Amino acid sequence: MVHTPVPSELLYPDSDGKPMAENTLQYRWIVRLVTNLKQLLKDEMAFVAGDLLWYPVPVERPPAPCQAPDTMVVLGRPDGDRGSYKQWEEDNIAPQVVFEILSPSNTMSEMAAKQQFYEQYGVLEMFFYNPQSHDFWGYQRAAATDRFVLVTPLHLPWTSPLLKIRFELSGEGLELYYPDGEPFKEPGELFAERDLARQERDRALAKLRELGIDPETL
Repeated sequence: MVHTPVPSELLYPDSDGKPMAENTLQYRWIVRLVTNLKQLLKDEMAFVAGDLLWYPVPVERPPAPCQAPDTMVVLGRPDGDRGSYKQWEEDNIAPQVVFEILSPSNTMSEMAAKQQFYEQYGVLEMFFYNPQSHDFWGYQRAAATDRFVLVTPLHLPWTSPLLKIRFELSGEGLELYYPDGEPFKEPGELFAERDLARQERDRALAKLRELGIDPETL
Protein backbone atom coordinates (compact mmCIF):
# COMPACT_ATOMS: atom_id res chain seq x y z
CA MET A 1 0.00 0.00 0.00
CA VAL A 2 1.32 3.44 -0.94
CA HIS A 3 1.01 6.01 1.82
CA THR A 4 0.32 9.61 0.86
CA PRO A 5 3.01 11.87 2.33
CA VAL A 6 1.75 13.86 5.31
CA PRO A 7 2.14 17.65 4.86
CA SER A 8 4.91 19.16 6.96
CA GLU A 9 2.51 21.52 8.75
CA LEU A 10 0.56 18.51 10.01
CA LEU A 11 3.66 16.58 11.03
CA TYR A 12 5.29 19.54 12.76
CA PRO A 13 2.69 22.16 13.74
CA ASP A 14 4.05 25.45 15.09
CA SER A 15 1.62 25.41 18.01
CA ASP A 16 0.51 22.81 20.52
CA GLY A 17 -2.61 24.78 21.38
CA LYS A 18 -1.44 25.46 24.92
CA PRO A 19 -0.99 28.98 26.37
CA MET A 20 2.52 30.29 26.93
CA ALA A 21 1.75 30.87 30.61
CA GLU A 22 -1.16 30.38 32.98
CA ASN A 23 -0.56 33.46 35.10
CA THR A 24 1.37 36.72 35.08
CA LEU A 25 4.06 35.50 37.47
CA GLN A 26 4.93 32.54 35.26
CA TYR A 27 4.86 34.75 32.14
CA ARG A 28 7.11 37.36 33.76
CA TRP A 29 9.66 34.70 34.67
CA ILE A 30 9.71 33.30 31.12
CA VAL A 31 10.18 36.75 29.59
CA ARG A 32 12.88 37.61 32.14
CA LEU A 33 14.79 34.44 31.32
CA VAL A 34 14.58 34.92 27.56
CA THR A 35 15.59 38.59 27.57
CA ASN A 36 18.49 38.16 30.01
CA LEU A 37 19.83 35.05 28.28
CA LYS A 38 19.67 36.85 24.92
CA GLN A 39 21.62 39.70 26.49
CA LEU A 40 24.14 37.27 27.98
CA LEU A 41 24.74 35.58 24.62
CA LYS A 42 24.34 38.57 22.29
CA ASP A 43 27.95 38.38 21.12
CA GLU A 44 27.92 34.61 20.57
CA MET A 45 26.38 32.22 18.06
CA ALA A 46 23.33 31.30 20.11
CA PHE A 47 19.57 30.91 19.76
CA VAL A 48 17.33 31.63 22.75
CA ALA A 49 13.57 31.09 22.65
CA GLY A 50 10.57 30.88 24.92
CA ASP A 51 7.71 28.41 24.53
CA LEU A 52 8.89 27.25 21.10
CA LEU A 53 8.15 23.71 19.97
CA TRP A 54 11.28 21.60 19.60
CA TYR A 55 11.14 18.59 17.28
CA PRO A 56 14.27 16.47 17.82
CA VAL A 57 13.74 13.89 15.05
CA PRO A 58 11.86 13.73 11.73
CA VAL A 59 8.94 11.34 11.35
CA GLU A 60 6.78 10.08 8.50
CA ARG A 61 3.49 9.93 10.41
CA PRO A 62 2.21 12.00 13.33
CA PRO A 63 2.54 12.51 16.18
CA ALA A 64 6.13 13.73 16.13
CA PRO A 65 7.89 13.74 19.52
CA CYS A 66 8.18 17.30 20.76
CA GLN A 67 8.34 19.58 23.76
CA ALA A 68 8.04 23.35 24.16
CA PRO A 69 10.44 24.35 26.95
CA ASP A 70 9.50 27.56 28.69
CA THR A 71 13.00 28.74 27.78
CA MET A 72 15.67 27.01 25.75
CA VAL A 73 19.23 27.88 24.78
CA VAL A 74 20.93 26.45 21.70
CA LEU A 75 24.63 27.26 21.52
CA GLY A 76 26.07 27.07 18.03
CA ARG A 77 22.92 28.13 16.15
CA PRO A 78 22.19 31.66 14.91
CA ASP A 79 19.54 33.88 16.38
CA GLY A 80 16.48 34.54 14.26
CA ASP A 81 12.79 33.86 13.84
CA ARG A 82 11.49 30.29 13.65
CA GLY A 83 8.04 28.77 13.72
CA SER A 84 9.48 25.78 15.56
CA TYR A 85 12.90 24.29 16.18
CA LYS A 86 13.37 21.30 13.87
CA GLN A 87 16.66 19.86 15.04
CA TRP A 88 17.56 18.08 11.78
CA GLU A 89 17.42 21.47 10.03
CA GLU A 90 19.76 23.00 12.64
CA ASP A 91 22.92 20.91 12.10
CA ASN A 92 21.27 18.39 14.43
CA ILE A 93 22.20 20.53 17.45
CA ALA A 94 19.89 19.94 20.39
CA PRO A 95 19.12 22.65 22.95
CA GLN A 96 21.80 22.38 25.60
CA VAL A 97 19.94 24.22 28.37
CA VAL A 98 16.22 24.34 29.16
CA PHE A 99 14.14 25.98 31.87
CA GLU A 100 10.65 25.06 33.03
CA ILE A 101 8.67 27.57 35.10
CA LEU A 102 5.93 25.69 36.90
CA SER A 103 2.33 26.83 37.15
CA PRO A 104 -0.31 25.57 39.64
CA SER A 105 -1.68 23.06 37.13
CA ASN A 106 1.67 21.37 36.48
CA THR A 107 2.12 17.94 38.08
CA MET A 108 5.25 16.09 39.09
CA SER A 109 4.44 13.33 36.61
CA GLU A 110 4.33 15.95 33.85
CA MET A 111 7.71 17.31 34.92
CA ALA A 112 9.11 13.78 35.10
CA ALA A 113 7.98 13.18 31.51
CA LYS A 114 9.67 16.41 30.41
CA GLN A 115 12.83 15.40 32.25
CA GLN A 116 12.84 12.03 30.50
CA PHE A 117 12.34 13.69 27.11
CA TYR A 118 15.19 16.15 27.69
CA GLU A 119 17.48 13.38 28.88
CA GLN A 120 16.65 11.20 25.86
CA TYR A 121 17.20 13.92 23.28
CA GLY A 122 20.47 15.42 24.45
CA VAL A 123 19.83 18.33 26.83
CA LEU A 124 22.87 18.98 29.03
CA GLU A 125 21.33 21.16 31.74
CA MET A 126 17.69 21.44 32.79
CA PHE A 127 16.15 23.56 35.52
CA PHE A 128 12.70 23.52 37.10
CA TYR A 129 11.36 26.37 39.24
CA ASN A 130 8.03 27.16 40.86
CA PRO A 131 7.93 30.94 41.45
CA GLN A 132 5.00 30.63 43.85
CA SER A 133 6.35 27.96 46.20
CA HIS A 134 10.04 28.73 45.37
CA ASP A 135 10.67 25.02 44.79
CA PHE A 136 13.74 24.56 42.60
CA TRP A 137 15.69 21.64 41.21
CA GLY A 138 17.88 20.97 38.22
CA TYR A 139 19.98 18.36 36.49
CA GLN A 140 23.39 18.55 34.88
CA ARG A 141 24.61 15.85 32.52
CA ALA A 142 28.01 14.57 33.67
CA ALA A 143 30.37 14.29 30.71
CA ALA A 144 32.25 11.32 32.12
CA THR A 145 29.21 9.10 32.67
CA ASP A 146 26.47 10.73 30.54
CA ARG A 147 24.27 10.48 33.63
CA PHE A 148 22.47 13.39 35.25
CA VAL A 149 23.56 14.90 38.54
CA LEU A 150 20.81 16.45 40.65
CA VAL A 151 21.10 20.12 41.63
CA THR A 152 18.99 21.07 44.66
CA PRO A 153 18.77 24.14 46.92
CA LEU A 154 21.37 22.41 49.11
CA HIS A 155 23.88 22.89 46.27
CA LEU A 156 23.18 26.61 45.90
CA PRO A 157 24.86 28.92 45.16
CA TRP A 158 25.72 26.96 42.01
CA THR A 159 27.16 28.06 38.68
CA SER A 160 26.11 26.60 35.34
CA PRO A 161 29.15 25.07 33.61
CA LEU A 162 27.72 25.98 30.20
CA LEU A 163 26.31 29.47 30.70
CA LYS A 164 28.42 30.55 33.69
CA ILE A 165 25.35 32.07 35.34
CA ARG A 166 24.98 31.69 39.11
CA PHE A 167 21.89 30.32 40.83
CA GLU A 168 21.03 31.43 44.37
CA LEU A 169 17.96 30.95 46.54
CA SER A 170 16.91 33.59 49.06
CA GLY A 171 13.78 34.45 50.96
CA GLU A 172 12.58 36.20 47.81
CA GLY A 173 13.00 33.03 45.74
CA LEU A 174 15.38 32.06 42.95
CA GLU A 175 17.94 34.66 41.93
CA LEU A 176 20.14 34.48 38.83
CA TYR A 177 23.38 36.34 38.20
CA TYR A 178 25.49 37.08 35.14
CA PRO A 179 29.10 35.81 35.12
CA ASP A 180 30.24 39.30 36.21
CA GLY A 181 28.00 39.14 39.29
CA GLU A 182 25.25 41.45 38.00
CA PRO A 183 21.74 40.17 38.77
CA PHE A 184 19.29 39.27 36.02
CA LYS A 185 17.15 42.32 35.31
CA GLU A 186 13.54 42.92 34.43
CA PRO A 187 13.07 43.30 30.65
CA GLY A 188 12.20 47.00 31.04
CA GLU A 189 15.52 47.65 32.80
CA LEU A 190 17.44 45.93 30.02
CA PHE A 191 15.66 47.91 27.33
CA ALA A 192 16.34 51.17 29.20
CA GLU A 193 20.06 50.30 29.51
CA ARG A 194 20.24 49.55 25.79
CA ASP A 195 18.60 52.87 24.95
CA LEU A 196 21.03 54.73 27.22
CA ALA A 197 24.04 52.97 25.69
CA ARG A 198 22.76 53.77 22.20
CA GLN A 199 22.32 57.45 23.12
CA GLU A 200 25.83 57.64 24.61
CA ARG A 201 27.29 56.03 21.49
CA ASP A 202 25.44 58.47 19.23
CA ARG A 203 26.70 61.43 21.27
CA ALA A 204 30.28 60.13 21.07
CA LEU A 205 30.04 59.70 17.30
CA ALA A 206 28.58 63.19 16.92
CA LYS A 207 31.44 64.65 18.98
CA LEU A 208 34.02 62.93 16.78
CA ARG A 209 32.38 64.37 13.67
CA GLU A 210 32.42 67.85 15.24
CA LEU A 211 36.18 67.43 15.63
CA GLY A 212 36.47 66.50 11.97
CA ILE A 213 37.13 62.82 12.68
CA ASP A 214 35.37 60.18 10.62
CA PRO A 215 34.37 57.38 13.10
CA GLU A 216 34.48 54.81 10.29
CA THR A 217 38.23 55.33 9.91
CA LEU A 218 38.94 54.49 13.55
